[in-house]
Amino acid sequence: MKDGGRLAAAIEILGAVETMRRPVQDALREWGHGHRFAGSGDRLVIANLVFDALRHRLSLAARMGTSDPRALVFATYAVTWDIGLEGLEQVLEGDRFAPSPLDEAERAALAADRDVSANEQVLADVPEWLWPDFEQAFGDDAVAEGIALAARAPIDLRVNRLKSDRERLLKKLSHTNAVATATSPVGLRIAPPRGKERAPHVQAEEGFQKGWFELQDEASQIAALVAASVAPSQVLDYCAGGGGKTLALAGEMENRGQIYAHDASKIRLAPIYDRLRRSGARNVQVCAPDPGGIDGLVGRMDLVFVDAPCSGSGVWRRRPDSKWRITPNALSARRAEQDQVLGAARDFVRDGGHMLYATCSVFPCENEERVRAFLSENPDFAPVDLSLRWEGIFGADASRPRFTEEGFATLSPARTDTDGFFIALLSRNA
Repeated sequence: MKDGGRLAAAIEILGAVETMRRPVQDALREWGHGHRFAGSGDRLVIANLVFDALRHRLSLAARMGTSDPRALVFATYAVTWDIGLEGLEQVLEGDRFAPSPLDEAERAALAADRDVSANEQVLADVPEWLWPDFEQAFGDDAVAEGIALAARAPIDLRVNRLKSDRERLLKKLSHTNAVATATSPVGLRIAPPRGKERAPHVQAEEGFQKGWFELQDEASQIAALVAASVAPSQVLDYCAGGGGKTLALAGEMENRGQIYAHDASKIRLAPIYDRLRRSGARNVQVCAPDPGGIDGLVGRMDLVFVDAPCSGSGVWRRRPDSKWRITPNALSARRAEQDQVLGAARDFVRDGGHMLYATCSVFPCENEERVRAFLSENPDFAPVDLSLRWEGIFGADASRPRFTEEGFATLSPARTDTDGFFIALLSRNA
């Protein structure tokens, strides 16, 4: 396919996402099944167009004067990808599968240097109904954080301490231009591709197949390192999902002690088995969500890690369609889930033990407000001030997140160059 046909496909897919409120991956998959002639390179460019159009939906629509999929895709190609008006016109004229040529209004919009900065919410590409929550989280930095959350995300890898070390992996992955992460001592980062570029397929690397590293955002690595800093020997990963933080903790604990990986969903938990086999972790016991399956752990855990279900606002870089699909009812339901999970997880923490609450959200209503509500009902728990421990865990040169007065931490792309992530560490009767 030429770029003209790719533009047409992106417009079609984006239209399905917009009108049917479908997850973008489902729409891309369905299009691919119906267009078998499209090669992997074609599908990559089409997906990048759709994702980037969703990342910058509001600011591009302001520039074009419409949120029509055709306008968003054209603006993505010409402006976001820096191909320019002339380059777009050449593509449209040279491909019989391309969309129709630009009309005068489209040409004028793309040629103009339209200023949308008067509307901060539009410039930040944040849904209007979520803007008050976003401003509450970031204050004067809200626009900068919104712009950062609308960018492409890097590929972050976590070194498996049980099998490798960072210096060795930097050499093995030198062809990917991987560099050491700024804060996590076990992280590697590969810069995001630009425009039509293809990201390296790191899961095909020998190191991934042999368990030397895992894909994991630096923010998630940081949360695991904060958890490991309390030196636990008995750990319950209460919302383990696919096991990313379970495996990170196994590496930090050097296969000593015991980690119990639990999740309310067998489907979410399923990937952990292959990952465990690859990692060489021997101190992990997977606890399927059977009735009473973890009752024997009540009151015994040095650490309970609660990576709670959330809106996912901190990972908008990776899942830009979720920014536009979330609803007030869904956000309210998440807050209720978070309260329920905190209330259930508390029973497993022993006296003198810790609970770490984390979300991949940046909204205070899912983060510090939930923890404060929990603390008001559970006086036997107290916050641990992470602002006082940060340098000791990560070193004097590490980026510092935003801290609340209690010492809860919020990481973010503009501040810490990570996904958005919240971390609160609590101690029980310490």
